[in-house]
Amino acid sequence: MSYNILSQDLLEDNSHLYKHCRRPVLHWSFRFPNILKEIKYFDADVLCLQEVQEDHYGTEIRPSLESLGYHCEYKMRTGRKPDGCAICFKHSKFSLLSVNPVEFYRRDVPLLDRDNVGLVLLLQPKTPSAACPAVCVANTHLLYNPRRGDIKLTQLAMLLAEISSVAHQKDGSCCPIVMCGDFNSVPGSPLYSFIKEGKLNYEGLAIGKVSGQEQSSRGQRILSIPIWPPNLGISQNCVYEVQQVPKVEKPDGDLTQTELDETEVLVTTEKLSSNLQHHFSLSSVYSHYFPDTGIPEVTTCHSRSAITVDYIFYSAEKEGVAEQPGAEVALVGGLKLLARLSLLTEQDLWTVNGLPNENNSSDHLPLLAKFRLEL
Repeated sequence: MSYNILSQDLLEDNSHLYKHCRRPVLHWSFRFPNILKEIKYFDADVLCLQEVQEDHYGTEIRPSLESLGYHCEYKMRTGRKPDGCAICFKHSKFSLLSVNPVEFYRRDVPLLDRDNVGLVLLLQPKTPSAACPAVCVANTHLLYNPRRGDIKLTQLAMLLAEISSVAHQKDGSCCPIVMCGDFNSVPGSPLYSFIKEGKLNYEGLAIGKVSGQEQSSRGQRILSIPIWPPNLGISQNCVYEVQQVPKVEKPDGDLTQTELDETEVLVTTEKLSSNLQHHFSLSSVYSHYFPDTGIPEVTTCHSRSAITVDYIFYSAEKEGVAEQPGAEVALVGGLKLLARLSLLTEQDLWTVNGLPNENNSSDHLPLLAKFRLEL
């Protein structure tokens, strides 16, 4: 399950978004029991929660989930932001191999001045089968600001680099991945397409167009090439770069000045490519439109908007890719999607006065998928 549960502090700081709601449904004392009831009812083996407020996590959320048999890991946002991301999993189903928090704020990179975070866990399924691969579960809540697509893409690249590092197995293959969260980007947007297609040529792309949250991008600057500076240590393939140690060549191995110049030119053109890539083969659990009507699904609905921004992506063997050797990272085992919880349309939600309401106590809906892990 992936669920943005709406931090109470953020609700109160953005009360203009909830003018349509009856006051009592906005109190935490009303909302939390409802959220807990949903979590109990759906009984997922793994929960990825966003906007988990630190004080509520310590006093109510974590103790309640632990009593339901979950082990909880939490990463609070940096700075003075009192909420964060949690991944909780059933003790009975998994053991924890590693916990890898990701901070998107970097003091040494002026672009990265926002306090968003991610969390990446490596879980070992408890199965009788000795050959069962680990599963990598990632959770994030990317920057909201629709006009800062440069930051969103860089945050995503940082998350993908961490997933790449965590999911990488000794034999060079990659374990199955589930990447959840609130990506603050809509289906079909450049950021979304990059996740699904594994590539994005961002040359000439306005920074306000990256997430597709807003239509107008008048007077906006375009993404710089490269988007993030080299000192971030992440390549255009969204993996951590190995720090190159300069080699001291023996005199007989000297390159001529011409050869040196040529090498340098190659490096510069390589560095200035406007192509981003990642090597995962990711599918979305949801298709974002209802097949019969073509009406969009929504995952969040309040006074200002009703759109899809929440996703569950998972590593799946894509048809037609297997024939091209080396095109994708080899998968050990695979995830097969068996079922998903239906989402709703904006119209459906307004028939119950939007979100939050008497029964649904966040301004987001929970996303839920059932997978089979192929051994």
